[in-house]
Amino acid sequence: MAKIRPLKAWRYHKEMSADIGALLSPPFDVVSPKQREALYQNPYNSIHLSVPAGQQPHQQAAFTLARWKEEGTIQQDPQAGIYVYYQYFRLPGDANEYCRKGFICMIEASFWEEKIVLRHENTIPGSVNDRIQLLEATQLNASPTHGLYTDPEHHLESIMDECMRNPLYQAEDFQGVRDVFGVIEEEEQIQKFVQLLAGKQIILADGHHRYESSLVYRRKMMQENTNHQGDEAYNYHLMYLTNTEAEDLRVLPTHRLVSGIHNFGEGKLLEASAPYFDIYAQENPCDIPEIIAGKAYTFGLLLKEQCYKLKLKEQWQGKIEWSVHQYLKQLDIVALHYFLLEKVLGIPKDEQRSAREIEYERSFANCLYQVSTTEKAQIALITNGVNIEQIKQICYAGHLLPQKSTYFYPKAICGFLFASIDQDEF
Repeated sequence: MAKIRPLKAWRYHKEMSADIGALLSPPFDVVSPKQREALYQNPYNSIHLSVPAGQQPHQQAAFTLARWKEEGTIQQDPQAGIYVYYQYFRLPGDANEYCRKGFICMIEASFWEEKIVLRHENTIPGSVNDRIQLLEATQLNASPTHGLYTDPEHHLESIMDECMRNPLYQAEDFQGVRDVFGVIEEEEQIQKFVQLLAGKQIILADGHHRYESSLVYRRKMMQENTNHQGDEAYNYHLMYLTNTEAEDLRVLPTHRLVSGIHNFGEGKLLEASAPYFDIYAQENPCDIPEIIAGKAYTFGLLLKEQCYKLKLKEQWQGKIEWSVHQYLKQLDIVALHYFLLEKVLGIPKDEQRSAREIEYERSFANCLYQVSTTEKAQIALITNGVNIEQIKQICYAGHLLPQKSTYFYPKAICGFLFASIDQDEF
């Protein structure tokens, strides 16, 4: 099962980390172009390692990393540790404050066929290639992916709570989330983490592209190393791990923006949708998330001048001709990809992963803005989220959801630490 180990993290030196909030950045798959440009203005922000700029971005990241090490901008911790990471957050319309508790460590990058780390959705090929090139150039995990383990007895939470009495950092990030960060260095305590995870499978919640890049790099290095032992640095990957049984684990929906559809027209779209959906015009587009909330096979359709609730007709529910497991055919997100993207809009399943017509957006407000104001998108398809029990069932059965089906909130932030897979530093 899962093989984890502590790490000697690279972190910003003490004087710089006094203002750690200025050095943090969103993960590469959610940082917007506007955010990038703002963060690039700080020459020491972590974005220069995670989402580098320039004509040769991967080489630029390697150059920046070497310079930061040489100048002492970042320094390697002398002792290996497990890094505890708490995120305090609120959700719109909810007065409660939640705290997602977890820890960061190195985990063996086990291959999918080993069924130790389980993926739950497809990846987008171009994003994987970019992450592979960055990993090869820097030999650095600039930000952790997010994995889930299941521990109904919550064996590790009391140890993490004790660590958080004396945190290393506290900061508010781009999400408005309060991040608290600490480290456990006592060998006896670290072994409790190692031993518990040794009996677990891990569900990959977030960071499929980064994890897959580690698999590609590991396989390449294994082939090149005639004396491969299995404990080399290239076998490992940086991961943030949280408990599926925690009450504060939240999975939000990811909506679909569609553009570039030829001969597009509202009437034509509704006509093509009518055989599959009951269509209800809505007066206020802002009401769409509440109108569809918790309703099976129900979606929002945003157009420039009008919005609709779409309800899949009963005779079509579960009637998906794709070669996927029957359980997947019952899921809203699969129905959206089959009926709306393929049948109505004409984007075949095999092309959807790399289709330029489709973008993915968590924010409903941004969906509405892009359709009605900027007209960058012709259509926004609004959906409900997939819940954690569905994700567990899908993963343990070995199935895959369409790409970008989930949005685990909040995102794990880049900048608190960096993990080298350079053998001399490991």
